[in-house]
Parts: sequence; structure tokens; C-alpha cells
Amino acid sequence: MATSGWVGDVLLAAIVLLGSSVQWLTGMGFALVAVPALVLLIGPAEGVVLANCAAGAISVVGLAGGWRRVRPGAMVPLCLAAACTVPAGTWLTRQLPEPVLLLVMGGLVTAAVVLVMRGARVPALRGTRGALAAGAVGGFMNSAAGVGGPPVSLYAVNAGWTVSEFVPNAQFYGVVVNAFSVASNGVPQLSTPRWVAVVAAMAVGGVIGRGLAGRMPEERARLLVLSLALAGGVTALGKGVWGL
Repeated sequence: MATSGWVGDVLLAAIVLLGSSVQWLTGMGFALVAVPALVLLIGPAEGVVLANCAAGAISVVGLAGGWRRVRPGAMVPLCLAAACTVPAGTWLTRQLPEPVLLLVMGGLVTAAVVLVMRGARVPALRGTRGALAAGAVGGFMNSAAGVGGPPVSLYAVNAGWTVSEFVPNAQFYGVVVNAFSVASNGVPQLSTPRWVAVVAAMAVGGVIGRGLAGRMPEERARLLVLSLALAGGVTALGKGVWGL
């Protein structure tokens, strides 16, 4: 399944560039867009931990200008709950064979995208209890499938946050939950050329995403992210079924 050589390096850079552009354009979405492709290219375990590292690094840079707008009352329970469930996600990925992992990851991505697209209103996702629930699910999903953002998106929808309120808090959550996930899962074992390609792609993607941020309507950008994520999730599901 994993692809090596210069073709693999180019594909890896393209995936990371796209994910980075999306993250800068919308405030989150690197993992939703990149994880399905990464797990198909370099395998589920390496794909998840690379997504954790990249998404966390992008969130650190993005948070630098918006940390004053972070809401501790919501973020503290979210992050504490995520810290408790990250080890469970890591344990799960180490127990399952690769085709089953692809099914789990593809299913989680697909289900998360559908729920976010529908803007699901769930009374249980409000207040402190809602923050704890969203954080717990997000932490598990982040370490198991590299995708921890959708539960936080649903929490924000049910809390009535605006986009400007959501973005810095999502970035703060991304920093914390990805740090926990990297501590639990480790770092990807990539060759030096691949690391160079990843870092360069993140930088170029950041420039592209920031350049498009003021030009692309918010709803169109959101639809693009979710459409790409849905296509990737369905593809991973198909690969998982094919490998059983």
C-alpha cells in the first residue's frame, strides 16, 4: 500500500500542501482532507501520526495571532477530556489489522463529515457536559484516525459560536490534542527527503491558504473542505473493504 521513491515524495508533498492550504483557509481541516490520502499512501499508522504532527504545527503558528480570543471555560474541559481518551485511540490502532483500520478511519471521517454537513443540533453537546463529550470523542478520534476536529465543530455549532470565535479555539484545541496524540503515538518514521518535502509543502500551503482566505467565500471554502473529506473517507472505506 505504501508508495516509495520520488513518486511517493511528490504525492506526499501534494497531499500535505492541500491539507495545509485548507487549514489556513478555514481554520481547520488538514486532517479531514489529508488523512484518508495519507493512510492510503504511507499506511494507517504513519498517516495518522504525520497528520497529528502537521496539523499540530499549523495550529501553533495559527494560534500565535489569536490566542487572546481562546475561551478557557470551554477549552479546559474539552482538552482534559481529550487527554483521557487519546490513549484508547492509540491502543485501538495497534490492535487492528490494516484493512480494518482503513474501515474504521474511513467510517469515522465519513460519519463526521455527514454530521458536520447537516449541522447536527444535539442538546448533549451544550455547556460543560457538551465540552467534555466533544473533547472525549475528539481525543479518541484524533489518536485513532487523525481526525479530532469534527466533534469540536459540532460543539461550536450547538454553542452558537461564530466563525471568528471558532477559529482560535479550534486552533488551541488542535495544538493540545495533537500534542497528546504525538506523545501517545510517536512521530512518523520518514526519510530525510520526505521530511523536507513535508515541511516545504506545509510552508507553500500556508502561503496559498492565507492568500485565498480573503478571496474565497466562507461557505464555498467550507463546502470544498467537506467534499474533499467525504471523498477521501469513502475511498478509505472502499480500500478497507477490498483488503478484507
